Amino acid sequence: MTTQLGTVAVGYDGSADSETALRWAAALCASVGARLKIVHAVGLLEESGLSVAAPPAPERALEVAAEAGLEPGRMEWLALDGPPADALLRTTEAPHAVDLLVVGTRGTAKHAGVIVGSTSLGVAERTAVPLVIVPTAR
Repeated sequence: MTTQLGTVAVGYDGSADSETALRWAAALCASVGARLKIVHAVGLLEESGLSVAAPPAPERALEVAAEAGLEPGRMEWLALDGPPADALLRTTEAPHAVDLLVVGTRGTAKHAGVIVGSTSLGVAERTAVPLVIVPTAR
């Protein structure tokens, strides 16, 4: 079976692990001519300005993707409402309908002893499209 890879979605929260996943996804897209959707989930605290952490800068994400060799016209920043796993899973449906999801091993809420974060696990449990969990950069 041959599958055409047209569009990839990658989760991005500004963490080192999400940046590693973004680099991997952007390099893949550059090598096969696919489009990349960089997905940031906007929660209620961030939306209301009550979040302690600053939201990730879209410019940084687009810069990382460009450094990995992806043309600017092949990448798109998406800020979607809701929990990260839900936001990523919504990209597998219309109007986005991505062919592949990419996430880092863990995001900003790192807990000692946890190998795979809750977002990665939540996406893996419910996705209908292939998923790549990019290991932590060492």
